[in-house]
Amino acid sequence: MSVTPRSTLRQRLFAFLAAGIGGTLAAAMSFAMTVYEAANPNVIPNVEAGSPIDTGRWIVTIREARAGDVPPTGVKPYEPKKFVMVEFDADNRSAATAFVSPRLFTFDPPMENLREPTFYLVRDKWIASAINPDMPERLVVAWEWPEEQPLPQTVRLKVGSEIYKRRDNLYGHSSWFDRDPIAIVELPVTAAESEAEQ
Repeated sequence: MSVTPRSTLRQRLFAFLAAGIGGTLAAAMSFAMTVYEAANPNVIPNVEAGSPIDTGRWIVTIREARAGDVPPTGVKPYEPKKFVMVEFDADNRSAATAFVSPRLFTFDPPMENLREPTFYLVRDKWIASAINPDMPERLVVAWEWPEEQPLPQTVRLKVGSEIYKRRDNLYGHSSWFDRDPIAIVELPVTAAESEAEQ
């Protein structure tokens, strides 16, 4: 009868040791990976304007950047405002209509006091609705520029990306989720036509 308790005690002791060693190794590997990634960050590639960029959900092609006091609607606001606008093509690769995320393009370095941009359809000169799959559209993304900031001569845009998950960890349903930026596009900023004519 004394053999069974001893073997059970040994098994428990061995299980505790194995779990402790395994947990310690996992924590050490996680720490080492974090330190390595911090010391060796991923380099975001520079992409030329006019080159297609696969962001996961979208294929975007950035065309040009311009600045002026008239938004893409062509209607000058009652109160004077400044806009920085980037024209691009967007092709929706998903199976459903979708809006372009305001986080798809961000400035590098980030701009403070900058509101989320508005997307406009070039063909309608109006705020863009959801884009249909496999029907590329030419769009303009416009940022209302802070009055205290001078308009830039060039812009560096980080292009974000999205990944599709059939089942997310929180709600258990399928959706598209943001990932890290995958490209940087640098563009000269030209005067918009309304300003160039003045």
